[in-house]
Amino acid sequence: MTESAAALPRPWRGRTGWIRLLGPAFVASVAYVDPGNFATNVQGGARFGFLLLWVVVAANLVGMLLQYLSAKLGVATGMSLAEICRERYPRPVVWGLWVQGEIVAIMTDLAEFVGGAVALSLLFGWPLPSGGVVIAVASLLLLMTRERGRWFEGAVVALLAVVLLAFLYQTLRAQAPLGDVASGLVPRFAGRESVLLGSGIIGATVMPHALYLHSALTSERRPDRDRETVLRAHRFDVLIAMGVAGAVNVAVLVSAGALFHDGSGGGAATGTLQGAYSRYAEAAGSVAAAAFAVALLAAGLASSSVGVYAGEVIMQGFLRRRIPRIVRRLVVTVPALVVLALTHDPTRALVLSQVALSFGIPFALIPLVLATRRRDLMGAWVNRPVTTVAAGMAAAVIVGLNIILLTLA
Repeated sequence: MTESAAALPRPWRGRTGWIRLLGPAFVASVAYVDPGNFATNVQGGARFGFLLLWVVVAANLVGMLLQYLSAKLGVATGMSLAEICRERYPRPVVWGLWVQGEIVAIMTDLAEFVGGAVALSLLFGWPLPSGGVVIAVASLLLLMTRERGRWFEGAVVALLAVVLLAFLYQTLRAQAPLGDVASGLVPRFAGRESVLLGSGIIGATVMPHALYLHSALTSERRPDRDRETVLRAHRFDVLIAMGVAGAVNVAVLVSAGALFHDGSGGGAATGTLQGAYSRYAEAAGSVAAAAFAVALLAAGLASSSVGVYAGEVIMQGFLRRRIPRIVRRLVVTVPALVVLALTHDPTRALVLSQVALSFGIPFALIPLVLATRRRDLMGAWVNRPVTTVAAGMAAAVIVGLNIILLTLA
């Protein structure tokens, strides 16, 4: 055994010990395959074919970079992003960041709640409020598995696998021409509407609560020495988890582009989750439609649980306070049930919640980039100048696009 390996605690020794570090990025990556991503990617494929595929790929690469920075922050400091803000910013700023962080977590959970309820309605014909109650209870039970070691991460990975397999099936069923798909990797737009939708895809990709959560998860899982080994493991974790999330988003757009796009620029009706389900049934059969609904259910359930978890991390980090988990679950469940009972267009409610999320993006991105560039905070794991420039540019683009979308909404 090498001296470096001997320095590691027993669970991290050996050739496969690093595997025990994997998991946090899979939990964070749920934010990249939520019902909001389904809606934007399906609409992008239906209206513009494979034109915006390069946007999906670029957005997920940016997300990969930012999630890596979040993971590195937790590993290097042993603190979450919220805790870093608490330690370094004036108290009024901390309170302001906590309030917007809670709003972000609640609005995120509301969107996933609606998506899961729509999925149950599509699969079983349940009324939306009834489906909402089931999602609330199921997500709370799923989150309770966190008290049993790594069961929660395992459950999230299993749900992500369901989503991935469902859309891989959709893609294979669509039999998209490879040449046409490859052409979608060439950066270009086709008019104002494609620019707006492309901006929406990018703007909806980075969820602030995932940055808070990821840093908290990695801060809990790091030995006292040989941080380089740990950091490499988290880098691999981000690469695989975000790669899976990216593959799901690519598969959603490709299947929609192959099955729904007719070259006329139509497909607006497919922008709703119910519309997408109907179009899958018409174009590829009932099994394909069911696969879409099952994937939507799995994504809604996983992301709703992660949203509640992120809310706990945000409050603990900023205020060092906790509230009972069931209370936090009710804070979102009650308004979500009201929305589901009163709305005639749940997808519209989902989209509006994503618009609200745009306000929270800079409040997480900017502190993350500023923190990871500080040598006094990060030590040997401080960003290289090129990493800081790349992350800063990505943050500026995402924030700018969200401002544009808010202006045009």
